[in-house]
Amino acid sequence: MSDLYRAGRFEPDDWTVIAADAPVPAEGKALLPLARWLAERDTLAGDNRPLGVIVQPGEDVRALAPDLARLAVIALAFPAFTDGRGYSSARILREELGFRGELRAVGDVLLDQVPHFHRCGFDALVIANGPTRAALTRGHIPDVALRMQPTGVGDEVAAGGRPWRRRVI
Repeated sequence: MSDLYRAGRFEPDDWTVIAADAPVPAEGKALLPLARWLAERDTLAGDNRPLGVIVQPGEDVRALAPDLARLAVIALAFPAFTDGRGYSSARILREELGFRGELRAVGDVLLDQVPHFHRCGFDALVIANGPTRAALTRGHIPDVALRMQPTGVGDEVAAGGRPWRRRVI
């Protein structure tokens, strides 16, 4: 079992990541790849335990729209810190589709990205990077006082005469 960063602290992660070709265990919280979820969602409809999906960059999260009430967790993969497609997927899930379950980032999660993850609506981060884990354990989270794009997440006010620039309040 690994751990995840949620609500300002590390805690145990009791979800099991299921490979595309592995059997789904009879018990416990399970995270399935998106393609597998889409192929087996009718079979899993009677399964009342918490289930979730892992979405890779380039996969369309809109395919999950009919299932959002059923999913407890959606994990968006960040295979490299330079791949930001998961940020767009997070905003689509939160702002366009209204997903209210847990949204987590998994993969190459770095300290400087943490405030941006939270701003896009992520609740939890699975962090393997040692220096990032150490900084978060010490309580160090980078601050971003001015933002250049508005979002529907968090508290912001217009900063000056440029309506696209926002100040954190």
